[in-house]
Amino acid sequence: MMGILRSLHQMAVSRGGFWAVLSALVITSLPTHAAEPPARLKRADSFLGIHFDFHAGADCSEVGRRTTPEMVELVIDKVQPDYVQIDCKGHPGYSSYPTRVGNPAPGFVGDPLRVWRDAPRRRGVALFMHYSGVWDRHAVATHPEWAAVRADGKPDENATSVFGPYVDTLMIPQLRELAGDYGVDGAWVDGDCWGAAVDYRDRAASEFCRQSGAKSAPRKSSEPFWHEWLAFQREGYRRYLRHYVDQLKASHPDFQIVSNWAFSDHMPEPVSAGVAALSGDFSPDNSVNSARFSGRCLENQAVAWDLMSWSFSRKTRGQKPAVQLMQEAAVVLALGGGYQAYFKQDRDGAIRPAEMDTMAEVARFCRQRQAFCHRSVAVPQVALLYSTAGHYRSSSRLFHPSGSDGIDVLKKALGLMLARQYAVQIVSEHHLAGAMSRWPLIVVPGWGYLEPASRDELAAYANSGGRLLLIGSGPAQLFQRELAAAGGDKNAPIVSVAEPGDGFVGALKNMFPDPLVRISGSTDVDVSPRRLGGKLMIHLVNTAGPHADAPEGGITAVPPVGPLSVSVRLARAPKSVTCQPEGAPLEVSWTAGRAAVELPRLELYSVLVVEQ
Repeated sequence: MMGILRSLHQMAVSRGGFWAVLSALVITSLPTHAAEPPARLKRADSFLGIHFDFHAGADCSEVGRRTTPEMVELVIDKVQPDYVQIDCKGHPGYSSYPTRVGNPAPGFVGDPLRVWRDAPRRRGVALFMHYSGVWDRHAVATHPEWAAVRADGKPDENATSVFGPYVDTLMIPQLRELAGDYGVDGAWVDGDCWGAAVDYRDRAASEFCRQSGAKSAPRKSSEPFWHEWLAFQREGYRRYLRHYVDQLKASHPDFQIVSNWAFSDHMPEPVSAGVAALSGDFSPDNSVNSARFSGRCLENQAVAWDLMSWSFSRKTRGQKPAVQLMQEAAVVLALGGGYQAYFKQDRDGAIRPAEMDTMAEVARFCRQRQAFCHRSVAVPQVALLYSTAGHYRSSSRLFHPSGSDGIDVLKKALGLMLARQYAVQIVSEHHLAGAMSRWPLIVVPGWGYLEPASRDELAAYANSGGRLLLIGSGPAQLFQRELAAAGGDKNAPIVSVAEPGDGFVGALKNMFPDPLVRISGSTDVDVSPRRLGGKLMIHLVNTAGPHADAPEGGITAVPPVGPLSVSVRLARAPKSVTCQPEGAPLEVSWTAGRAAVELPRLELYSVLVVEQ
């Protein structure tokens, strides 16, 4: 019927006049069936995102004034992301949309979240909410009974209690509002594990005493049951996380939750909640080194992950140049992760359009390499132990990568090994248990405590063909029996050095003389041998630059390095070696079980694809 009417319409138009007008009115009044919007990628399958937030506060009285479909379309057109992540509720606790169940900002012009939801959906782009979880200053100010209780008996000014009613009274209802009323794809929960505080509320302290037999909850590390008390608090956070994730899965199965820094360098333990992915925003200053560490703590967790750059410097508040963000992205991509960057919103929630040109450049850089990096898997070489037990026993924080005996030693050792082109994975006990033989060398940096079973398995690994390199007095004390049996022999399977320095580097060379990949020509190259689609790929990242002390205007250029001589140990001569994404074939020489190529120049990040 519709086809017949359209044919009549065409005839009428050819004759013009009244009949043309009438037929046009008939056709335009007929019902139409709009095409279904494109499917959106799940977070676990996503590669590239962009994040916006402004932590709305009491000063925000015109939120949405400049939020238009054109503004959102501009972001999508320029960046072409898999997902967009926008402000929803920041650490002050005010919501930047007109929520009916939470605490809205003072004033709105329209409903900006509807605008943000509609445009990405039409384009097949997922929308995630930046939602502050444990950290909610408004909630604890208006409901002190929801706050974690400090050791002095006063309510915390930032942190809600994971043992209290906040999660069921405010957080879960608001996430359900976002999932149901707005149909957003998920939430990136900020201020969660890293915001959790030791909580002395009566309910928590009483339950701890019942479980442990303690007479009271300890106030400081010198008191009995201190380690048990912190372990109890950490388990309280895990239960809280599992609770809100499971509740949302039950009511809105497609709603995807990512909890910022859960099961990461902040929380080096097995994944024990049904999160959609792992994520974190690494340091805005000294970012390359931060990403080198954080990415290696996430890559072995067997869950999809991404890391986020801050697009601006925390010290200067200035926008980073595109090349600086590309270098930060390269470190993440070379470890198999997804990437996103954080751009600020103004106090009315509007984005800054000129900044999207910077992100567009970074996005193109990432997309050119996606086929060679995303979800690649490391080839085991050197395992650097981030001990969950050792870290939790030493740190006074519940979840944070600082304050323990081994963490500073670990970071120094990581920097030394990467500068000498060793391929390093950071692993914890749950990665190593029953699988130590996968790594030719395991490094134990500075830990003063290991669980006895883990210590014994490491000793057995060294006695059965593995190589164990210890750094510092803590590990030397833990393995004193094995070291005594080795008698100081530098060729023994277990060796101890005092600190990460020249002695450590010398011992490393002696204990691991034939790594899979060797490079000469520059110390400013991170090397990551990985597998993807059955192929061996050697990821090379140019890490040159003043990362710890970037100039005020940011890093405007990264000097290329090269020529680089690269050799790869292989069972037989390769069919070819190609440098990607440039698509440049390299001439290969084959000698003594190693394939050697010369890379004339490394700009930022290239991948050598070995066809075998």
